[in-house]
Amino acid sequence: MDGMVCVGGACGYEDCDKKTYGPHTTALSEALFKGGTTCGACYEIKCGKGSQWCKPGQPTVHVTTTDLCPGGGEGWCNVPKEHFDMSQPAFLKIAEYKGGIVPVKYRRVACKREGGIRFKITGNPYFNMVGITNMGGAGDITKVEVKVGMQWTALKHDYGDRWDTNAALVGKKLTFRITTSNGKTIITEQAAPRNWHFGQTFQGNRLVT
Repeated sequence: MDGMVCVGGACGYEDCDKKTYGPHTTALSEALFKGGTTCGACYEIKCGKGSQWCKPGQPTVHVTTTDLCPGGGEGWCNVPKEHFDMSQPAFLKIAEYKGGIVPVKYRRVACKREGGIRFKITGNPYFNMVGITNMGGAGDITKVEVKVGMQWTALKHDYGDRWDTNAALVGKKLTFRITTSNGKTIITEQAAPRNWHFGQTFQGNRLVT
């Protein structure tokens, strides 16, 4: 149980307010994190039977993957163990604080998000890094492509929510095509206008910051 496993975590997320991932987040053990490919995935978790620390009625909580729980230490997150290092607000939904570590049951669920997908573009004219957050549905992304003119270019997964490309994007309207782990494809037409700048964040096709 950790008080904060979102901002600055292995998924690279910078914004964890109530309009994106909120307080109910989790770090995953290496077996579940899968090199960061499950960043953004959502799980429904409840305290397992038999623990004295479970809340009455075994309530559930939905959490979003935002970080890695590395192996080592007491070994809870070592391969092949499946472990959730949940934020304190999430943990307290299902168990008592004194429990610390409790057995759980879990399943993948669809992610519910407010607003559109967020794109933050950083880098320089020769290297573009795109951070993609606030993804609904499956939550985790398997492929990202950017369309400049009539041509689609695949981005390389760097880490967490970051995808990069050396394609010349400056001064061009950008449309993104995203494929999620459940096989669905989402196209965000003209997510960034021709006059976009590095460091800006766009939500859908609206400038956010």
